[in-house]
Amino acid sequence: MSKTDRIIRLKTVLDRTGLSRSTLYRKIDEGSFPRQIPISARGTGWRESAVERWIADPMGYDADELDGLA
Repeated sequence: MSKTDRIIRLKTVLDRTGLSRSTLYRKIDEGSFPRQIPISARGTGWRESAVERWIADPMGYDADELDGLA
């Protein structure tokens, strides 16, 4: 994680990507969107850098290929 990387929550991810909540979670299940990470006992978020990589190339994003980068 880069020193400027932040954890962003669901609302921010939806605003930035334009995806609906159901589409976002479907894409996570398919491996075509970054998985969220736990940030508390009941809360999760996404690494901003991972979401930005998806935004840069949504059709070419493959979570399996990037697992070692996070």
